[in-house]
Amino acid sequence: MTVSQTDMKQMMDALIDPVRAAGDAIMTIHASGVAARDKPDGSPVTDADEAAEAILLAALAEVAPQIAVVSEENAASHTMAAPDCFFLVDPIDGTKEFLRPDGNGAFTVNIGLIRGGAPVMGIVFAPAHDRLFTGIVGLGAAETTKGTRRDIAVRDVPATGPIAVASRSHRDDATNDWLASHGITETVSTGSSVKFCLVAAAEADVYPRFGPTMEWDTAAGDAILRAAGGRMEYPQGGVFAYGKPEYRNGPFIAYGGFRP
Repeated sequence: MTVSQTDMKQMMDALIDPVRAAGDAIMTIHASGVAARDKPDGSPVTDADEAAEAILLAALAEVAPQIAVVSEENAASHTMAAPDCFFLVDPIDGTKEFLRPDGNGAFTVNIGLIRGGAPVMGIVFAPAHDRLFTGIVGLGAAETTKGTRRDIAVRDVPATGPIAVASRSHRDDATNDWLASHGITETVSTGSSVKFCLVAAAEADVYPRFGPTMEWDTAAGDAILRAAGGRMEYPQGGVFAYGKPEYRNGPFIAYGGFRP
């Protein structure tokens, strides 16, 4: 399937309002109190995940009915062989952060478009902070906050040294070892795909991840990072690819201006 940059721009523009609507639904449920249930794999799911996913899937069916969708809460889609072009959807990335009582707000709504094994378009919305990130590889990335839009791009590492972002809920010894081996001492801990967006928006320089993730966790943020001039690689090198068996990720390093 051929999907041009013009097609992607039209799709992205048409999906902004549904993504915001999903965010509104999430915040309404969040304000009223959230109860989680365990899925068969042991991960949590809430009414907010399901409400947001219903909004997003309906929008994708209207905006791009010809493009397949793999979504976190649609288990049947996880067994589909990856086509050349498909969406990856996570209605709430950072469910554990969503369930935290501390009001951190590090959870996001995510839509990523994959073409030829690479993320080419992404939308990430952090509704608790009204931060909307968008990107199309080849056209650039942007952030819209409280009605103000600005272009974003990765930065050169500042003279004071690189800043890493790392998982708040899933940080592990492998991450700590990688940071230490690269001389990185300043770290921002947060949840969800916000980590990619902080690197894309020049608020951090690198995001190492060694714990388990799924492709719908990373596709949208990865697309925005690449659109902002960053890159995503395996720790041993090589461009990170999508459409893997069961849509399961291995370790990765998301780079802004930092070079090991």
